[in-house]
Amino acid sequence: MIQRFIELGQGYSDVYELQTLATQMKDRVENIFAFHTTMEGEERTSLAVVMKPTTTGNFQPIYICREGIPNPHVQPNKRYELFQQIAADVKKDIIEITTRPSTFFSETELYYSHLIGLLRMNHYLAPLQ
Repeated sequence: MIQRFIELGQGYSDVYELQTLATQMKDRVENIFAFHTTMEGEERTSLAVVMKPTTTGNFQPIYICREGIPNPHVQPNKRYELFQQIAADVKKDIIEITTRPSTFFSETELYYSHLIGLLRMNHYLAPLQ
């Protein structure tokens, strides 16, 4: 199975695209995540929606708005409230994970590999086949 992050942006207006993807394909949504981190002294959050794998090609997309939203536990904000509404619409709980910032890694792809490893280790994603 191919599991890949598809970055929609930094989470400003991209949250609306994430909302559209999740609500238009409710039956494909497998999990919803909020990845919390500290970047340059600021508490930031990435929002992600994991879809069920495609039947043809066995591809599992993970749509993400990376580190553009203030951590809602530190600074409540409308974008996270919208994300909570998305979760309610698709009847999923938001799974919150604290992780290293993407800037800790030399490349964004290494960051995404790290997240995939965390998700597999915690059984949120299927293991490598």
